[in-house]
Amino acid sequence: MAQVPQTFFDALAVRTWCGLALEALGRAREEIDAINVYPVADGDTGTNLYLTVESAVGAVEAVFAGHEVGAEVAGKPSLADAARAMAHGALIGAQGNSGTILAQLLRGMAQVLAAEGETPHTDGSGLRLALRHAADSARQAVAHPVEGTVLSVASAAADAAMGAEGDCGAVARAAYEGARAALAATPGQLAVLGRAGVVDAGGRGLVAVLAALVETFTGEAPAAVALFGGHARVQTDTAAAESTLVTEDCASAPGGGPAFEVIYLLEAEDAAVDRLRVRLDALGDSLVVVGGDGLWNVHVHVDDAGAAVEAGVEAGRPYRIRITHFGVGDVHTTGGRRPLREQVQRAVVAVVPGEGLAGLYTEAGATTVLARPGEPPASGELVDAVRRAHAREVVLLPNDADLRHTAAAAAEQARTEGIRVALIPTRSAVQGIAALAVHEPERRFDEDVVSMTSAAGATRYAEVAVAEHQSWTMAGICQAGDVLGLIDGDVAVIGSDVTLTAETVLDRMLQAGGELVTLVLGDEAPDSVADRLETRVRESYLAVDTVVYRGGRQGALLLIGVE
Repeated sequence: MAQVPQTFFDALAVRTWCGLALEALGRAREEIDAINVYPVADGDTGTNLYLTVESAVGAVEAVFAGHEVGAEVAGKPSLADAARAMAHGALIGAQGNSGTILAQLLRGMAQVLAAEGETPHTDGSGLRLALRHAADSARQAVAHPVEGTVLSVASAAADAAMGAEGDCGAVARAAYEGARAALAATPGQLAVLGRAGVVDAGGRGLVAVLAALVETFTGEAPAAVALFGGHARVQTDTAAAESTLVTEDCASAPGGGPAFEVIYLLEAEDAAVDRLRVRLDALGDSLVVVGGDGLWNVHVHVDDAGAAVEAGVEAGRPYRIRITHFGVGDVHTTGGRRPLREQVQRAVVAVVPGEGLAGLYTEAGATTVLARPGEPPASGELVDAVRRAHAREVVLLPNDADLRHTAAAAAEQARTEGIRVALIPTRSAVQGIAALAVHEPERRFDEDVVSMTSAAGATRYAEVAVAEHQSWTMAGICQAGDVLGLIDGDVAVIGSDVTLTAETVLDRMLQAGGELVTLVLGDEAPDSVADRLETRVRESYLAVDTVVYRGGRQGALLLIGVE
């Protein structure tokens, strides 16, 4: 069905474009993964681009949802709000080399679209400027730009757009055609692509994103014409993809190339980031640093992953740190064909709210996804974690009632890839702890899932947090700064003291009985609260044990589980 076209670049156009781009990358993901041979033949470029755009979509949708809730009169956010959300979402969710560059392309566009001035950048002229600035800023973000990559495709798109006349539809179509032609030329620009007989994977993804831009402003997707000319072919079936990757004998730097990919978000000042670029450039290759205004996404390939993270610590505060080993006899030295590690039979994948619990879950053998306050993981992140678990059977613990649908979507996607997934609807990390405690991989899958589900369901959960604003609750009206005690997701206690509120919550939970109390303390919880609660249980509730964990920066001051 044809898309209703947008006339100008407004907030709705941003929303439509992001949604269509996500759909396009979803359809092309496997094809793009299959032709990924540069800078590392690790077959994940399509997936990384998809996850990056999925994060952008989530941020834009959050802006629209917030506007609908907060506005007295229904309407929509401004172009600046939507464009900035798109850029921020892509930045914090950027995955891999190509995803990081795409995040900078979207940020470059947003800087023009959201710019304040007498002339709004909402028409064809504004789109031309946005595409030009996007291509230039992406090139500047890469330490050593290489032609025949997504950078070449982006520059060609901007060049074609600058020569176009007319509305946004005309400019978008010109950019798409310019990108398509540049993509077909990439095998002649980069020898590794020519030898493998493929076009650049990142550039292929950008063409899909630009096709979505055309559909946004014309109502129709570009005609299904061959994107690849001459020897720039695409092989999408498994055998063909493997043969394509085997033909590549060096995916990156001569002499083997670095063994690790390091990615992290970084809170730092501009001057510190300039010094960081110099240091990381000396440590490895494929260096891309994107962002600004105090928040950056850092991507580099190195042999010393610890040194790359330490450099980030010296520059500011790195977090969401992700280190990926390219494999034994890695793709740099095995002609792009990585020996697959043997699949395990069963694994547990869990969403956790803080670094402390992430360590606890990891020690118990789970693959974890860290959910920071206000930044819930997208379904793509959960699918990626299921893949990283590398198991035939996976038990998925979302540990948050609000992640139910996200986790269900991730489970369904993983099942299409041949992985057997059971979703246990845990609503708190303490329920996940209870489930993990009875997990036995040696049992039959169904029996293990039933046992874990039963343990989670028998665990009542609560949290103690601070109210951010005035609101109506089940326990009455709370004011900003009040201490809230939530039991099974509903506010049950409103107080002013953290310890007293926690004691009241615990008493109410234990009135129904219990044998074990689990306390998970956040970084901002008073040091004395655990001792007070343990004493309370010991003196008032015979035969009830207590266990205490440190959760780190988990949002809530305290999590409580009673089973």
